[in-house]
Amino acid sequence: MIRNYLKIAFRNLIRNKVYSTINIAGLAMGIAAFLLILEYVSFEKSVNQFHKNLPEMYRLINLDNKGKTWAEVEPAWATRAKQNFSEIKDYCRFADDIAKGIVKTEGNKAESFRENNIGYADGNFFDFFSFPVLKGNKASLNQPKTVFITDKIADKYFGKTDPIGKVLTLSNQFGTLSYSVEGVYESPQNSDINLDMVFSLKTLENAANLNGNDWANLNNDDNQYINTFLLLDKGANYKTLEQKLSRYREENQTDKDGIQFRLQPAANIHLAASLSDTYQTSGNVKYVYTLGAIAFLILLIAWFNYINLSTANSLKRASEVGVRKVIGATPWNLIGQFLGESALVNFLSFTVAILLVYILQPFFNQLIGKNLSLEVLGNSPVWMIGLGVFLIGMLASGVYTAYALSNFNPVKILKGKLTKTSQGAFLRKSLVVSQFSISIALMLVTIVIYSQLKFMQNENLGVKTSQLLVIRGPEIGKDSTYKIRKAAFWNEISAQSFVKDYALSGSVPGSFYNFNTSGFTQPGSKAGDELASYAFTIIGDRYLNVYDLKLKAGRNFTPEETNIEWNKNSKVIMNETAIRQLGFESAEDALKTKIKWDERYLEIIGVVKDYHHTGLQKAIDPIIFYPQNSSQYITISLTADDMQDKIARLEKIYKGYFTDNPFDYFFVDENFNKQYVSEQQYSQIFTTASVWAIFIACLGLFGLATFTVENRNKEIGIRKVLGASVVSIVGLLSKDFILLIVIAILIASPLTYYFMQKWLSDFAYRIDISWWIFAVAAGLSLFIAVLTIMFQGIKAALINPVKSLKSE
Repeated sequence: MIRNYLKIAFRNLIRNKVYSTINIAGLAMGIAAFLLILEYVSFEKSVNQFHKNLPEMYRLINLDNKGKTWAEVEPAWATRAKQNFSEIKDYCRFADDIAKGIVKTEGNKAESFRENNIGYADGNFFDFFSFPVLKGNKASLNQPKTVFITDKIADKYFGKTDPIGKVLTLSNQFGTLSYSVEGVYESPQNSDINLDMVFSLKTLENAANLNGNDWANLNNDDNQYINTFLLLDKGANYKTLEQKLSRYREENQTDKDGIQFRLQPAANIHLAASLSDTYQTSGNVKYVYTLGAIAFLILLIAWFNYINLSTANSLKRASEVGVRKVIGATPWNLIGQFLGESALVNFLSFTVAILLVYILQPFFNQLIGKNLSLEVLGNSPVWMIGLGVFLIGMLASGVYTAYALSNFNPVKILKGKLTKTSQGAFLRKSLVVSQFSISIALMLVTIVIYSQLKFMQNENLGVKTSQLLVIRGPEIGKDSTYKIRKAAFWNEISAQSFVKDYALSGSVPGSFYNFNTSGFTQPGSKAGDELASYAFTIIGDRYLNVYDLKLKAGRNFTPEETNIEWNKNSKVIMNETAIRQLGFESAEDALKTKIKWDERYLEIIGVVKDYHHTGLQKAIDPIIFYPQNSSQYITISLTADDMQDKIARLEKIYKGYFTDNPFDYFFVDENFNKQYVSEQQYSQIFTTASVWAIFIACLGLFGLATFTVENRNKEIGIRKVLGASVVSIVGLLSKDFILLIVIAILIASPLTYYFMQKWLSDFAYRIDISWWIFAVAAGLSLFIAVLTIMFQGIKAALINPVKSLKSE
């Protein structure tokens, strides 16, 4: 019997080539999109999940009185907490940002590279976290001046030579120190802790290795720069410990800053535990859930197509069903047969979908910026949810189709009383409306995201970013001649005809500030004002001019003021937001009053007009500019032409003064736009998803248009004989479908407006959702639908009416 059913199923597929092709193609496209997006969701859900101690691991984070959280804490709290609270089994600290610098090999063929993805860590790093160590003894990291490197870094610096025992020198703010390579570990793949080199944190216990940076002393509780993870005893209540840690901090903190400790489960540091979780994460759970929903909706459109076309096409098989029922076939026999046919269609669709996934995988990987494959599905339990959704949907669509086909009344069928046009018409119309509602919603989302992205990219930032090249300052060779070489380099740079100006700074627009700090008050400040945080940026006297920052009041720093020692300086510049946060009514008032920073008094000599130092996702920060000739960044204002030649010339000059330092540079505008990479990726994903969804929906619409034309063949012939034009016939066939699209637009528009308003609320600077966005989406969807229907309509209108009207 099963063999017979398969024969009938294959014959029906071959007999109805158009419907079969549309059904298989639509389902295959839906399944392929579902699998690709499921890969991304699976990857995101698997990040950090490989650590064996994960259920007992917690990250120590700060919470201020405004509800803001951040992960960097003072280094002393870890050791104190371990000594005072028995629930804490162990801890591990690592610091990444402070380690950035230039790494160099030794020997005749020594090479140097600027490395940003490196950090200092406690000696138990590889016992605490589950990064596979390929070579070396984990305990070696407990010794000062040791380093563990990834297999990729080992290949980069040492090739096929065994790296164990080799020496690497690291030059950064702590000077130049040599480290012995004591281990090689596997490059992290799905981890938020993504260090290429792990240097011994014990090195910084020696004050001689701090190079005057006393703030980095591991016993201090004043400077927040280190990530701290705690390992708790099984069964320990982390919420209770969290309260005890906050009380302990408040009782033992020298400067009362109002900050409380929070413990964040390590399982939640990539994706938040829920949409309401406000703790700092590196991933975005909203986007993951949204993409998961899109995957399901595209699959839903494909199933709707299948149900629509199968029930529409079922009328051709009405006589077969009637005869089978008359000769004794039960409803279950018929349901079994049609379920088998449904399973065959789904199997063929799934096979085509796998092929599509392999073809589209490179494009999808480029779209999301990750290297994924179907193997990723096994890294998290998400694949089980995906499989469950797919099987339930496949079964539901198959069961309904089988039920509809097997439920025809045999008497009506055989007497010819089964109305072709009304059978299942309401369901088909409902499914078309649902399909296009989803497609139009995706189209609207795409337009809104794209508009917001363009707004952020084109909005006036209040700061110049074009034609500005930034060179990262030297780290190697800071000997007795360094100051002389620096001055000579600046002079030679400024003497170049293509250089308009240059500036020195510790931070540039589009990158983070030097640090955040608090403790600022003025005579009129209220209690608690000293807790407010300020962004701190180190600049030279040319910075304001090069970046075209306007002064609201006061003056710029002089060259002499930028040469004063750090602790002897008494002058600062602030932006308008900082002045308001301090409580001054105007910029002029701020210039008349000295402010206090902890125990130091400072004079505000200038007020800069507010500008966007970071992307438009965030509100403008209160910024304090501090005068110092930092050589961390050298910004050069260039003329517009022959850029590559100019860069080559600058590299030659740089290498002439700073031998062994790699020449690293970037353009400010390109660097600034990197802040919008996430929005760009999701804009591209939504665009692709909406095009994909509309195409699948249009496949179904094409099939239904074909079905309508076949059912109204004689009517069209009569109308042609009576003089109807091609245009009127196409209009007649399109009318009902256009009405369904209009209903879909009316359903999708308010729902999309509501959800996109909530999405835009996350941006400090945002667009207003205008009426034209809905007009564009409506017009585009109607145009695509009419274009789809027109093909069959024109084809029907051009058929010779004699063929349509002749007896069957």
